[in-house]
Amino acid sequence: MITCFIRYHIDPNRKPEFERYARNWGQAIPRCGADLIGYFAPHEGSSTLAYGVYSLPSLAEYEAYRERLRNDPLGRENYGFARKHGFILREDRTFLKLVSAPHGVNK
Repeated sequence: MITCFIRYHIDPNRKPEFERYARNWGQAIPRCGADLIGYFAPHEGSSTLAYGVYSLPSLAEYEAYRERLRNDPLGRENYGFARKHGFILREDRTFLKLVSAPHGVNK
């Protein structure tokens, strides 16, 4: 299992647009095959950092998922919404794998 952490640098004056974008991914991402952990918008501290986090079985599955997302009607609409409104200033993806037991699980 791999987990994709997306770090967004957003326009702090367009936080409502980012939140709409995140809610749309909340529908499209699971429908396209990833296990969505969540999207996180600025609340306290930095007003420009936001995150999206989801898991997939492998990088090969990630590639297939991305293709499904590009072809999904809401996915296409959401990509266009972000381009039109320009609230994402930068986006970085990091793929990590869990190497410890989940919290509360003793192995």
